[in-house]
Amino acid sequence: MTSGTDGLPLAADFAPARYDDWRKLVDGVLKGAPFEKLVSKTADGLIIQPIYPRARDAAPVAGRAAAAPWQIMQRIDHPDAAQANAQALHDLENGAGGLELEFAGGPGARGFGIADATKETLARVLDGIVLDAGIVIALNPVFGRDNAGMNLADLVRSRGFEPAKVDIRFNYQPLSTLAVRGAAPAAWSEMAPPFARMIRELMDRGFKGPFALADGRPIHDAGGSETQELAFALAIAVTCLRALEAGGISLDIARGAVSFRLCADADQFLTMAKFRALRLLWARIEQACGLAPRPVLIAAETAWRMLTQRDAYVNLLRATMATFSAGLGGADSITVLPHTLALGLPDGFARRIARNTQLILLEESNLAKVADPAAGSGGIEALTQQLCEAAWALFQEIEQAGGVFAALQQNLIQRKVAATRAAREAAIARRKEVLTGASEFPDLHEAGVTVLEATPAATARPTEAGITFDSLPPMRLAAPFEELRDKSDEMLKKTGARPRVFLANLGTPADFTPRATFAKSFFETGGIETVDGVGFTDPPALAAAFKTASASLACLCSSDKVYAEHAAGAAKALHDAGASHIYLAGRPGERDAALRSAGVDGFIFAGGDALATLTEVWKRIEQA
Repeated sequence: MTSGTDGLPLAADFAPARYDDWRKLVDGVLKGAPFEKLVSKTADGLIIQPIYPRARDAAPVAGRAAAAPWQIMQRIDHPDAAQANAQALHDLENGAGGLELEFAGGPGARGFGIADATKETLARVLDGIVLDAGIVIALNPVFGRDNAGMNLADLVRSRGFEPAKVDIRFNYQPLSTLAVRGAAPAAWSEMAPPFARMIRELMDRGFKGPFALADGRPIHDAGGSETQELAFALAIAVTCLRALEAGGISLDIARGAVSFRLCADADQFLTMAKFRALRLLWARIEQACGLAPRPVLIAAETAWRMLTQRDAYVNLLRATMATFSAGLGGADSITVLPHTLALGLPDGFARRIARNTQLILLEESNLAKVADPAAGSGGIEALTQQLCEAAWALFQEIEQAGGVFAALQQNLIQRKVAATRAAREAAIARRKEVLTGASEFPDLHEAGVTVLEATPAATARPTEAGITFDSLPPMRLAAPFEELRDKSDEMLKKTGARPRVFLANLGTPADFTPRATFAKSFFETGGIETVDGVGFTDPPALAAAFKTASASLACLCSSDKVYAEHAAGAAKALHDAGASHIYLAGRPGERDAALRSAGVDGFIFAGGDALATLTEVWKRIEQA
């Protein structure tokens, strides 16, 4: 064997790795268990293998220019125009390359947003900002209100800027907005002509766009899957192309008027594959239109649904992974939602961290230096291809229904999203999908975070309801567990104490620690404080410890071996000591009947419906 200058073997001395050799090693570890145990599936049912060969014939997906950084966008959403302006100036002076203007009542406002998009308000928000200095201004107009795009166009003209030299994304998104509302003033066939005329007028004024946004965000916000988000965005884009072509705009020019937005979440590989898949899907649309494909603008926003109110600093990690994934997936711009947004209007610290998350990944980690670094990765290439195939099939289903508006009217899209959301909520409830700090590893004594004291702008709900269908309301995955924690905080505020459960640990620390640790996390996830007991084998001593714990609930914690010897006596002692409900940590197995007859009322274990159990615990507490 030859060695390098460092004394280590040279790579050439090792035999090439082969899949069959790896399988033999894995089969030895599995010890007869099926190999499928290592195979997982996405929310769409796409298969994820434990290992992939290198994709030898893969080519980079054409997207962001080679070695070009993505644009760092910063959300501007303060209801007060003067405060919004101060935020905008500060962000631009400290590393942001563009501004996402969110308006009150819009689908992305998250409870706040700039009060309106009148000319006066826009002038105040953008006061002191040189619009032709390479800054991106991304509007998120509220459909049916203020005509934000034309108002901004008038502002550009009044300030003497050349429209062709400003970088404005007008982001007209009527279809995605209507999907969130579940109502439309008229059929799309009536809305499409004025939509096209408005974009044509902006083009005629010299603006380069893009003008229409195919926004997948409502699907992701509502709990949908990657395939559903891609198909929805693709269907909107095609609908916009048709409207613009019918309005006299050639397809070659019309495609430049359309951009996309997708959500990025903490699932690294799926997020990367999703952004790559969208480029391939859009290229397929362009080819079907007789056009040579060229990269389309894709914006990313970190996911709303993954944000938690509890242990909000974990949101920093989620946002970092989402930004990392979107950047490597080829996003042209990224907006990071501040980590405190689920709690209120973020303060300067939260906004700075959101901005700096991107700056560090770009300037210190140099993530943008390699174009499509996922190219050739067997796993990500396979996921990309599966997403393309599944999204294309759903896109065709939407087209066969008459297009995206008709599919919304038929609730076709909403039913699919609702089914995915239900499955996702069930996985969260059983803690198969973990939300650190919310559904797992809670901290009842966590320090709070600060948000700005701001009153959301009053917005009138749109009155149009000529056509109604099921809406796509946004959700946050952690919300059901957070509601239980809120109850606990309210009880602490009113009574000075949280509800408690006594952990009746049996045997030695080696016996009870694993399940006591599990039980502590389980109950405190629901805001129920745990009181640890030392290891007991003597029922009277256990009963005495319970009486001093100021708890009405108890949970037995130990090994199966200790349960077999001591659980029945311990349960009886706790019942006689006044425990209103007794749990046992672990699956009961064949001892279920015997344990219940001894006084055990319920069992908690990995994979059980934690949310249902904790909700039932709270019902007992509130009825006591």
